[in-house]
Amino acid sequence: MSETAIRVQNVTKLYKLYDKPSDRFRESLGLTKKVLHREHYALHDLNFDIKKGECVGIIGTNGSGKSTILKIITGVLNPTSGNVEIDGRISALLELGAGFNMEYTGLENVYLNGTMIGFTKKEIDAKLDSILEFADIGEFIHQPVKTYSSGMFVRLAFAVAINIDPEILIVDEALSVGDVFFQTKCYKKFEEFKEQGKTILFVSHDLSSISKYCDRVVLLNKGVKLAEGRPKEMVDMYKKVLVGQLDLEHVDEETENIAKAPSMEAAKSVKEAKCWKDLLSQNENAIEYGDKKAEIIDYAIVDSCGNITNTIEKGKPFTVRMKVQMHAPIEYPIFALSIKDPKGTEITGTNTMFEKTDFEVGPIMEISFEQDMNLQGGEYLLSLGCTGYNGTDFTVYHRLYDVCNITVVSDKNTVGYYDMNSKITVQTYEGTNICRK
Repeated sequence: MSETAIRVQNVTKLYKLYDKPSDRFRESLGLTKKVLHREHYALHDLNFDIKKGECVGIIGTNGSGKSTILKIITGVLNPTSGNVEIDGRISALLELGAGFNMEYTGLENVYLNGTMIGFTKKEIDAKLDSILEFADIGEFIHQPVKTYSSGMFVRLAFAVAINIDPEILIVDEALSVGDVFFQTKCYKKFEEFKEQGKTILFVSHDLSSISKYCDRVVLLNKGVKLAEGRPKEMVDMYKKVLVGQLDLEHVDEETENIAKAPSMEAAKSVKEAKCWKDLLSQNENAIEYGDKKAEIIDYAIVDSCGNITNTIEKGKPFTVRMKVQMHAPIEYPIFALSIKDPKGTEITGTNTMFEKTDFEVGPIMEISFEQDMNLQGGEYLLSLGCTGYNGTDFTVYHRLYDVCNITVVSDKNTVGYYDMNSKITVQTYEGTNICRK
């Protein structure tokens, strides 16, 4: 264990699910010979090691067991079978509220959490100033935490977690609550921890952060480890899991070939899929309207490897496709797309009129918008439309607003909505004054 901070060996977590509480009662007392429960494996025979000084991410869909394994590692849950070995003092930031007494003040919770981790009052006193400075919640530190906003709560919880000098830091999605400035401060602290040779175990749906900060990534699916490896390879594999394109029977081959483009299996899926949109995560609350003289019958987001996916890597080419069926004669249709942020701000968009695209109108038309992804890492919404002019009157034939999301994965974000991809040069001169009159 000298070089290993965390070792997870054959860990299984089994839950018994009952249709009603009385079934649990009857079975536990042996009042029936029937089996009244269903077995659900939150984790099944999970194995991985984390070396000291590594920053390891765990990704997977909801229900894949990410939070469960963190709770087992931190001792909140016991495994049904298997073993976890820890070499180092752990500080954990699990879901919001874990380890805090809502009736206590923020200051009292600082001492409570420090004591639970194993610090004496004297040791906590020595670290108190740095904790309060990092949390930056002012006089609210003397108020009960039940009066805190979620942002204040996570500030204090994270300040405690990272300022008690842990050897292993475990974080589970909690940073999604803080504002962008607080998140920046937290990630800077991550970098400091890595430089100090400390171990970080990080669970997040933010694939940009996973790609940027993690040395290695473990991919879980339905309680089973699919693979582990470099962040880019695991994120690419996760994208396939999200849209059901991963061949689970040959996942080892996928691990070896995931970075190769184009993926033959993915390209085959794109060509043979009856409906492209079925391979995407769609918005059930998308807004749809228009007279449908022209109808958008299918659409897709295609990455640089030929995969239909909602997740695009920043800096890589991608294509938005839509298929439109004409139900009436239309002389000059206009096909459009737009991308907005979750707040509804239009970020960018274009159409065939702006781009001066020449085409012939047919019964069914396929339109492809090809471009590089220069948006910052984050979540966006895609809208599609088919409009035109009936004489001088502008007409909407079919619009799909916020039809699906686009997740941009990035390991380098700049200021604002998009990256200018600036090329920077720096020159050094001798002397103190190089200005010329």
